[in-house]
Amino acid sequence: MKIDWAALGSVFGVSLVATVALVGLFTLGVMGLSKQEEAAENGGTATLARTGAYACFALCAAAVAYGIYLIVV
Repeated sequence: MKIDWAALGSVFGVSLVATVALVGLFTLGVMGLSKQEEAAENGGTATLARTGAYACFALCAAAVAYGIYLIVV
């Protein structure tokens, strides 16, 4: 049995980048929601923070759906 080390390294690199990107997006979403709560406590509105947070969560869901699509097809 022969292992294709270049392909294994490529898969590892893509997996690492995708994982860091997804975790980063989700973290930005959570931070956006926390900024919205801080603004509400101070009497302001934070529609930009809420919209950005929802956009981050939507991108996370789209990335997960695309990954499932790649596995199924």
